[in-house]
Amino acid sequence: MTEDLERILSQLTQADSAAIQQATAQLKMAFRDPAVIPALCAVMTGSQDPQIRQSAAVMLRMRVKKHWKKISPDHRESLKAVVLQAFQQETEHVVRHSLSQLSAVLVKHETPDRWPALLNLLNQSTKSSNPQDRQVGLLLLSKVVDSNPEAFKPHYRQLLRLFDTVLQDLSSPTALYYCILTLTAITAHTGQGELNMMRSLVPRLSVAIRHLVKADQDQASEAMEVFDEMMESDISVMVPHVSDIVRFWLEIAADASLSDSLRMKALSCTAFLIRLKSKVILKQKLLSPILQTVFPVLSAAPPPGQEDPEDQEDAENGEDAENPKHLAAQVIDTLAMHLPPEKLFQQLTPFMQACLSSKNPYEQKAGLMCLAVLAEGCADHMRTRMLPAVLQTVCQSLSDSNQLVRSAGLFALGQFSEHLQPDVSKYCAELMPLLMGYLSGLNQAKTGHVTKAFYALENFLENLGGEIQPYLPSLMETMLGALNNSENLKIKELAVSAIGAIANAAKEMLVPYFPPVIESLKASLTDIREEVRCLQTQALGLYLSASSASLCLSNPVSSVLGSRVLTYSLFSAVSTVSPESLTPHLSTITSVMLLSLKSTEGVTAHQDEEAQFVLLDDDDDDDSGDVVLDEEGEKEGNESDITGFSVENAYIDEKEDACDALGELALNTGTAFLPFLEVTFQQVFEMRDFPHEDVRRAAFASMGQFCCAQHKVWQGNPTEDNHQALQKLLSTVLPSFLEAVRQEHERQVVMAVLESMNGVLKSCQGEALRPAGRLGEISQVIRSVLKKKTVCQDGGGDEADDEQQAEFDAMLQEFAGEGIPLLASAVPADTFYPFLNELLPLIMNKAKSSCTVAERSFAQGTLAEIMQSLAAVSGGRPVAGRLSNRLLPVMMAGVRDSDPEVRNNSVFGLGSLAKAAGPIITENYPTLLSLFSSLLSKESDRRVIDNVCGALCRMITSNTPCVPLEQVFPALLSHLPLKVDLEENRTVFDCMAFLYSHNPSLVVSHIKAVLSASSHVIGTKDLDADGQDTLLLFLRKLAQHHSCEFQCAVMSLPSERKAALVALVTPV
Repeated sequence: MTEDLERILSQLTQADSAAIQQATAQLKMAFRDPAVIPALCAVMTGSQDPQIRQSAAVMLRMRVKKHWKKISPDHRESLKAVVLQAFQQETEHVVRHSLSQLSAVLVKHETPDRWPALLNLLNQSTKSSNPQDRQVGLLLLSKVVDSNPEAFKPHYRQLLRLFDTVLQDLSSPTALYYCILTLTAITAHTGQGELNMMRSLVPRLSVAIRHLVKADQDQASEAMEVFDEMMESDISVMVPHVSDIVRFWLEIAADASLSDSLRMKALSCTAFLIRLKSKVILKQKLLSPILQTVFPVLSAAPPPGQEDPEDQEDAENGEDAENPKHLAAQVIDTLAMHLPPEKLFQQLTPFMQACLSSKNPYEQKAGLMCLAVLAEGCADHMRTRMLPAVLQTVCQSLSDSNQLVRSAGLFALGQFSEHLQPDVSKYCAELMPLLMGYLSGLNQAKTGHVTKAFYALENFLENLGGEIQPYLPSLMETMLGALNNSENLKIKELAVSAIGAIANAAKEMLVPYFPPVIESLKASLTDIREEVRCLQTQALGLYLSASSASLCLSNPVSSVLGSRVLTYSLFSAVSTVSPESLTPHLSTITSVMLLSLKSTEGVTAHQDEEAQFVLLDDDDDDDSGDVVLDEEGEKEGNESDITGFSVENAYIDEKEDACDALGELALNTGTAFLPFLEVTFQQVFEMRDFPHEDVRRAAFASMGQFCCAQHKVWQGNPTEDNHQALQKLLSTVLPSFLEAVRQEHERQVVMAVLESMNGVLKSCQGEALRPAGRLGEISQVIRSVLKKKTVCQDGGGDEADDEQQAEFDAMLQEFAGEGIPLLASAVPADTFYPFLNELLPLIMNKAKSSCTVAERSFAQGTLAEIMQSLAAVSGGRPVAGRLSNRLLPVMMAGVRDSDPEVRNNSVFGLGSLAKAAGPIITENYPTLLSLFSSLLSKESDRRVIDNVCGALCRMITSNTPCVPLEQVFPALLSHLPLKVDLEENRTVFDCMAFLYSHNPSLVVSHIKAVLSASSHVIGTKDLDADGQDTLLLFLRKLAQHHSCEFQCAVMSLPSERKAALVALVTPV
C-alpha cells in the first residue's frame, strides 16, 4: 500500500487535471482502509521526494483532525513515534513545518504529559549546543504550544527560563521568531506566579525584535503581536519598561525605509497602549515623543507619481486602504479620546500650527486631518475655546488651490458638524453660502472629491433645523439637478442621502419638494441592476418619508421588503410613524433580521497555505455518516485548516442595524411583537459577546428596548403572564448590563450599556428593582464608574489625577450619574438614602471650581435632578431636608459660576431643593431670595433668567408663607414670558393658578401682567396639554369672578393676542 500511496501522491502534484482527478478518486478509496495511517507514515519517512513527504504529513494531519477517534490505539502510538522520528531526520524546512503542524494536532488530543517522548525531544533540541537543532526544536515548540497552550501550563516556568536564554542569543533571528511566537501563545494563560519572570523578558523582547527587523520584516511584524497579548492580558507586565518599549515602537514607525505593515503594527501598538494606560503616557513623558513621530508620518508625501489612497479618484475603496498615515491619525484620535484635552493641546498645538501654516500641501493636509480627528474626543474643549479660530482655518482651506488641502478641509468641516454641535450650527450664515458655492463649482467627474463635499454638507445640514429655510430652494435645486442630470450613480446616491439630511432639518418645509424628488427616483426603484441597490435603498427611505407608511407597505414597492435592498433602519422609521402598518409583515421582517444575526456571510476564512494544494475531502469516506464526539462532547472533525478570518464592514453593519431595528420594532409595535419577542431577544442577547464593539453596543441598546417594550405591554394588559415575562427579561438583562459595565473594555460600549440601563430604569422604575439586592448592585456599579474603577477606565486612577481627565471619561461618568436620579424616583426615599449618601460626595466633588465646565454642569444638573426625584417619591421631603445642609453651599456656589450652563443648573437645583424640602429649609429662604434677586439684576443669559422664574415659583408653592409675595410676584411677572427654557412654563402657570386659589387679590392686582404673560403661551406649543388645561381653567375663573378687571386687562393686549385669548377663554 505504501508504494501505491506514494504513486497517488505523486500524481496529485502533476499539472494534468485528469491525472489529478484519477489520483483523488484512488486516494478516497485508500482512505477506506485503516492501514492507510501506517502507510502514510511510511511514505512520510521513506519517500525521496520532499513534496510527497510533505503531502503525506498534511494528509495525516487532516486525518487526525477529522477522525482521531477512529484511529486505533496502536496506530496512534505508532504515529506519535513516527512523527518525532521523521522530524528528527528531516532536512527540508517545508516538510519540518508540516511535521510540526501534525505534532500540534496530535497535542490537541494527546496532552504533553501523555506524550513524554515529545517533551524529551523538545527539551533536548531547544537546549542543544547546535544552533540548527535549537532552531528546529523552537519551531516544533511554537506549533505544539500554540495548538494547546493550556496543556503546557505546568511547564510555563521552565519555558520562560528557556525564553530568557534564547532571547539573549541574537545570532539566530529565526530562533528568536519562534521563541516569541511561543511566548505570545502562552501570555494570555500565565498566572500571577509567572508575572515576574514575564516582566524580566520585556526588555529582551524589544532588543530581539530589533534584530528580527533587520532579518525579516514580516516575521518582526508578526512577533510584535506579543506586545498586544501582554497589554490585553496583564499590562502591568509592561509598565516598568513602557518608556523604552514605546520609544522602540516609535523608532520603527518613523523609519520610512521599513515596510508599511511593520510601521503600522508599531503605531497600532502605540494606540492600543494609549487606550489601556493613558496615564502612563503622561507620567512617563511620552506624549512629546509620540507627537514628534506621528506628525512627520501624517504629513509625509507619498512616493513620486503616487497618491495617498484617500486621494485617488479611481480607487473605489481607497478610503478603506490602511497605511501608516491612517494609523498616525488613529494615534492622535486615540490621544484625543483618552487624554485630558488641556494636557494634549499644550503639546500638540505647536505641531499642528506648524503644519497648518506650511506651504507644503501634505503638511497642510496633516494639520487639517489632525483638527478633524480631535473633534470627537475633545469636543467640549474645541467648542468652548477654539471654535471661531479653527472654523476660520477650515474655511480658508476650502479656497486653497490644491485639492488635497480642500479635501482635508471638507473632512474636517464634516467632523466639526458631527461632533461640535450645537455651537457649529451658529455659524450657519457664514458656512452655508460657502458650502453651496463650493458644491456648485465642483467637477462631478472627480467623484472622490465630490463625496467629501457632500459629507461636509450633509453633516452640517443634519442639525440646522429651521435655520435651513433660506437655503432650501437653492439646496433642492442643486440636489434635483444631480438626480436628473447626472449619469453617475454615486452622485445620485450622494444627492439622495443629502436630501435625507435636508428632510431631517426641514421637516414639513420639504413637503413641496417631494413630488419632483419621487418622480426622479421612480426609475431607480424598478431597476434590477446590482449596482443600483445602494441608490434603491436610499430612494426607498425617502419614499417612505414622503408617503403614508401604510400606503408604502401595501403598494408594489413592498415587493422589496423580502430583500436586503431595504435596510433595517427603514423598518425602524416606519415603526415610529405607523407601527400598525408593519404588523402583517412582522413575521417576515423578524425572520430576515434573525438570519442576518446568525449569518456568516461576509466572513472569509483563510486556509493554511500547505493545505490548499490537497484536493481530497476525506469527509466522503465510508464513515461519513458517523458522528464521533471528543472528550468535551464536541463533534470531531469540526476543525479545518483555517488560519484566520477577514470580515467585511457590511457584515458588521448589517448585524448592528438588525439589532438596532429589532429593539425599535419591539418598542414601537408593542403587543403585535410578542409572538416574536422571545426568539429575537435570545439571538440579540447572544450578540452581546460579538467581537466587534459596534455590534455589542447595538445588542445592549436593543436588550434595554425589549425590556421597555415588555413593560409597556404589561402596563396595557396587567396579567400575571405579562408580569412574569417582564421579570424574566429584567432578570436576564440587568445582570448582563452590570457585568458589561464592570468588565467591558470599550468605553463607548459601556456608555451604551449605561444609557440602555437608564432607559430601563426610567420605563420600568420599581419593577426593575424588585429582586433583593438589585438596587445595591446598580448603585455599586454607578459608584465604580464615578470612582474610575471599571476595566474600561484604565483600572482607576490616583486621586491627584482626578482634576483633569479625557472628555470621554467624563462622558462615561455622566451616563453613570444620570442613573442616580432615576433610582431616586423608583423607590421610597428612605430605601435609597443609604446608597445616595455614598454617591453624593462623588457628584459634589465634580462641582469644584477646578473642574471643567462640563463636569461642573453635570454635577449641578445631577444634584438638581436628584432633588426633583425626591420631591415626587414617598419620604422624599425628610430626606431632602437631611441633605440640604450639604447641598445648599454647593448649589449656591454654582449660581455664582462664570459659565451660564452651570448657573442655570444650579438655579434649577435650588428650586428643586426648595420644592423637595419645603418648610424644612425655611431659614434659608431669605438667603435664596437675596441670591436670586441679585442674579436677576445682572444676568444676561435668558435660560438662566427663565430658570430663576421657575425656582421662585417652586419656592412659592412649597412654602408660601416664607416668600414676600408683594415683592417677589411682580419681579417674577416682569421677566415673563419665558424665552428659552419653555418647559418651565408649566411650573410658572401652575404657580399662578396656585396663587390665585390662595391669594386671589394679589393675582388680580397684577392682572395686566398675568394676562400678558398668559397670552404668549395659551393655545401654543410652548405649554404642554396639562398645563394648557390648568391655564385655561385659571383664566376662565379670572374672567368669571373679576370680569371688569379682566376686560380692562384684555383691552391692553395687542389685537392678535387679544383675539386668540378671548376666543379660548370665552365658553362656547
